[in-house]
Amino acid sequence: MIFQGAKFCSHCGAAVARTEVADTKPKLCPRCRVAMDSVVVGNSPLHECPRCEGLWADVTTISQIYTNREKQSAVLGTAAPLKTDLTGEPEKVRYLPCPVCNQFMNRVNFANCSHVVVDVCKPHGTWFDKDELRRIVEFIRAGGMDKARAMQIQDLEEQRRRLEAARSAPTPAPSPSIDYGDRHLGISFAAAVLESILD
Repeated sequence: MIFQGAKFCSHCGAAVARTEVADTKPKLCPRCRVAMDSVVVGNSPLHECPRCEGLWADVTTISQIYTNREKQSAVLGTAAPLKTDLTGEPEKVRYLPCPVCNQFMNRVNFANCSHVVVDVCKPHGTWFDKDELRRIVEFIRAGGMDKARAMQIQDLEEQRRRLEAARSAPTPAPSPSIDYGDRHLGISFAAAVLESILD
């Protein structure tokens, strides 16, 4: 995080640049349904909603932000005002349409352990509500991806152990079964049971 108005990150020295660019085909915010501004943060092209301050990043941009430390610095450099609503009431879950194809996006807990739920359209990009992209970048920088990989490896190892245990467990012997489909066999069996009871 940097001070609002700072031109460089005090931690890594990356330039903080946010410029608005003209967009020939504006996209609608999936939450507010208003036209988003096309902006460049650092050198990452994004779309930003002027009302809710959410961000739309296409697939290429988001993969670059996840892997490129300099682009992460630019995203972290955007200062956000403190939250004023402290009621703690949970927000109602709502599936949002993709700004490109208008199909409903999937809600995904980023890396399965970040506690940041984002809206993803696999072919087109990811929608971040206000402050979610910054939280994800902080999660990545704190070693969250390594933690997620370790959890995934642990889950796979546990599944392998269960599979091995199931394979090595002895199979139970099949119980003898009587076919009651034959009418004569059923009658003779009932007669044998009655005879044994009467004796």
